[in-house]
Amino acid sequence: MARSVYLASADRHAVKSIVALGLVEELKRWYERVGVFRPVLRHSDGSDHILDLLKTRDTIEAPREARVGATYQHFHQAPKAAMEQVITRFEEFKAICDAVVIVGTDHTDVPGGEELALNARIAANLGSPVILVVSGARWTAPQVLTSAELARGVIQREHAKVIGVVANRCAPEDIAQIRAQLGHLDMPTAAIPDSKAALAPTLGGVMDAIGGRLISGDPAALGLEVLDLSIAAQEVEHLLAHLTPRSAVFFRGDRVGVLLALAATQGDPNFPGLAGLILGGGYMPDPDVMNLARSLAGDLPIIATHKEAFSAAAASTLVRGRLDLSSQDKVEAALAAFDEGMDAHHFVEEMEAFAPSVVTPLAFQRSLVERARRDIKKIVLPEGSDDRVLRAAARIGALGAAEVVILGDATAIAERAAELGIDLSAATIQDPADRVLIERFATTYAELRAHKGVTKEQALKKIAGSATYFATMMVHAGLADGMVSGAIHTTADTIRPAFEVIKTRPGAAVVSSVFLMAMADRVLVFGDCAVNPNPTPAQLAGIAIDSAATAEAFGVVPRVALLSYSTGTSGAGPDVDAVREAVQIAHAAAPDLPLDGPLQYDAAVVPSVGAAKLPGSPVAGQATVLIFPDLNTGNVTYKAVQRSAGAVAIGPVLQGLRKPVNDLSRGALVEDIVNTIIITACQAQ
Repeated sequence: MARSVYLASADRHAVKSIVALGLVEELKRWYERVGVFRPVLRHSDGSDHILDLLKTRDTIEAPREARVGATYQHFHQAPKAAMEQVITRFEEFKAICDAVVIVGTDHTDVPGGEELALNARIAANLGSPVILVVSGARWTAPQVLTSAELARGVIQREHAKVIGVVANRCAPEDIAQIRAQLGHLDMPTAAIPDSKAALAPTLGGVMDAIGGRLISGDPAALGLEVLDLSIAAQEVEHLLAHLTPRSAVFFRGDRVGVLLALAATQGDPNFPGLAGLILGGGYMPDPDVMNLARSLAGDLPIIATHKEAFSAAAASTLVRGRLDLSSQDKVEAALAAFDEGMDAHHFVEEMEAFAPSVVTPLAFQRSLVERARRDIKKIVLPEGSDDRVLRAAARIGALGAAEVVILGDATAIAERAAELGIDLSAATIQDPADRVLIERFATTYAELRAHKGVTKEQALKKIAGSATYFATMMVHAGLADGMVSGAIHTTADTIRPAFEVIKTRPGAAVVSSVFLMAMADRVLVFGDCAVNPNPTPAQLAGIAIDSAATAEAFGVVPRVALLSYSTGTSGAGPDVDAVREAVQIAHAAAPDLPLDGPLQYDAAVVPSVGAAKLPGSPVAGQATVLIFPDLNTGNVTYKAVQRSAGAVAIGPVLQGLRKPVNDLSRGALVEDIVNTIIITACQAQ
């Protein structure tokens, strides 16, 4: 499996592109196929100078569109859809790589705190550790540490993990102190020296920042880098001694002597070549003086601005150059700064050792889709008259997660799909009034229910009059692999045919249900929340064992807690005693299954509470499968968690049947129906 690392910055001044560039070069020493991915682009046209640079340095042959997730605009308009698109495109790109450097956003469109949180959410959804890049410029060493700690807190609150911190653009004289401060973080850290050569702005960028205009010199020279900024506040004889190469010199436009002296230096090998002269305050020299300056300065750009020299110079300090393909010198300077300040192999080792422990709802749903795609199954939907079902079927078709069969009149469904603007071309429409199938299903149903006195005539009436019975018979006959119903039918209408026809699998104590509760950072399994009102201890034990198997089937490591209002031996009473008996029965039936109880909810899921209330338990504080003592408790709890904690509740998932049949809530959203279809397809595999 390919490794990945996410570069996130606390603000736009951190310039993480230098770190990205160096990290790509370092990873090429470790891996053969190193790729660069940009989850969010600023421009809707797909242009991105950082990606343009970095993709020339990695070792993956892939087009631009394969390397990007979504745009800022997409995230602003539809954040969930944008995140889903980022996950999908990243997984596709990651499949052709051994290692991926994910370069986060550039803090150009939204406030810094929210943008950092967005990057953290993306990293958590992609299952990637984070290297945090903070600015070392203009801050003291303690302030750099504080910036890193605050940013790390934001990232951790979004359930992502920081594996290293890099302070970039550090003044050389501050590097030792910054490194000492960052050492308190107990993780790999680095302090990269500021590189003027790597981040120098162009003279044209400076001119734009101060509202200037070119009044003399070669326009092409505006594209050259400015390595220094200076203000000509001294007299000429002192000024000349302090000139530096590629410097932009600011002074008032009426200081004629300074203008002519600086212009004259450009033809003298004893003086450094300047980047440009900037005349401030809105003053313009006499035309004759200006003509003389032009003749002395040659191609040297001379710029005029209405800003005073000091304010123009101050504004220019905020102009940041960028790494791009236009300057190989900048790239080499950036790599030199990276190598000087960062011992990268420690960060790569942390990336190698990282094991994702967070499962976000979107990541979990994505994993289900991928699983369903591996072995496509046919799922029948008996409620073709419901718009939510039609929308869900269209979505499943777009995902390619299952083959959907919709019961209903083909013409009516096609007309309604056109009105809704959805594409059902991937779905099959089956008319439940098909006399051939009704006759076939009725014959089979009468045989199955003969012991209950069901006649062929009664069977014909039942199959012809009930879409859920027709759909259930399709599953029984092998014309479908599973069924999802309940959007307009009651739970009894959905489950009763399954009990009569599909029946329980051998060894199942009872048909029960679970909800897969996708929390912000993990997936919990809740059972039974939909079927059994008051299970006996034996049934409760069976529900626990079946729920553990369901959890494991969907990638959740089962640690089963049987819940009660009491933990361990602290309480007594019929309800607690029933849970204790269920625990004993379950232990006898599945001795290797991590299972414990009775446990209160907090003792089951909160490590500190579990350790205090039931020390030594293999489950307390780390339960992933939570078994409720009765339907009343289970149903109330799952809905409370869903609505109050923002969890995505996927289910109910029925367990104990020989073939998968799943029930929907009549208030189900399209997303709920989509999730249930995917779950059913996975169960059918």
